Amino acid sequence: MADRFSATGRRKKAIAQVVLVPGNGNFTVNGKSLDEYFGLETLRYICRQPMELTGADKKFDVSVKVVGGGFTGQAGAIRHGVARALTAADEEAYKADLKAAGFLTRDPRMKERKKYGLKKARRAPQFSKR
Repeated sequence: MADRFSATGRRKKAIAQVVLVPGNGNFTVNGKSLDEYFGLETLRYICRQPMELTGADKKFDVSVKVVGGGFTGQAGAIRHGVARALTAADEEAYKADLKAAGFLTRDPRMKERKKYGLKKARRAPQFSKR
């Protein structure tokens, strides 16, 4: 069994490179602790979800490098990457639970492109009868 498991997670424009190392549950994102990097508790919860679901939160240290997107997209990318790394660590033990929870599925929703004649993707210019 290897001592290091890595995976990539994506959501919207965010890409997270996740590395799992046997440890005691430390979670670092871009060199900062998870609590320091994400201000909102909901985003921290999203990042920790796969670890708590599988009970691996005290077995591995998680190190993440995340780029692109906003905070919510980055949190989703981290969740996706952590779930994939856990599957790489022990497929039989974790894959069924992670798949059932939907953490292994990449969220396909992306920003819709702007169309000509409109101000945004769907926002039309203001209409005036006269």
